[in-house]
Amino acid sequence: MGQAESVDQEEVELAQIQELCTTFMKECPSGALHLHEFKRIFGVSSTSEEESLYIETIFNSFDSNQDKTIDFMEYVAALHLVLRGRLEDRLKWSFKVYDRDGNGRLDRQEVKHIIRIIYKIKIHNTDMNMTPHEVCDRIFELVDQNKDGQISLTEFMEGAQKDEWLMNLLKLDVNAGGWVVQNWNKSP
Repeated sequence: MGQAESVDQEEVELAQIQELCTTFMKECPSGALHLHEFKRIFGVSSTSEEESLYIETIFNSFDSNQDKTIDFMEYVAALHLVLRGRLEDRLKWSFKVYDRDGNGRLDRQEVKHIIRIIYKIKIHNTDMNMTPHEVCDRIFELVDQNKDGQISLTEFMEGAQKDEWLMNLLKLDVNAGGWVVQNWNKSP
């Protein structure tokens, strides 16, 4: 599926994962990683609203027990997903990121929210000639099979496999694996 897919399929060395785990224990001796630490470790400045919103959304998706921290087990699960996860698992995670209210269905507002963030991050690197509203409309046209104005997990999973453009948007293809490896070691 093009260059982005080949990057995703590159296997991350076990030594890199071990190094990321060692760094977690060094940076978070309490075993809990808070949002402000997560932003600092990954070099997200408070001046970049798009990156800040994106990293907060990612953080919340990895915080499986919703206690406002990422513990070591949540961190390891997140690393595995982002660095080595199967496409199906990454799509399920993406659905969780889109589903801000956690009701198991995506409405237009939730989809537009993430698309705006992705759009602002990717606008510098790609030739995107559609507005976030147009992107949202196209996603619903392609994915909302029963035309009820909401996207279920099943519709999301099936829709993502319809074409490459849709897959890249729905799986939140912003090279998360490369970003993790590149930015984790930038911590002060």
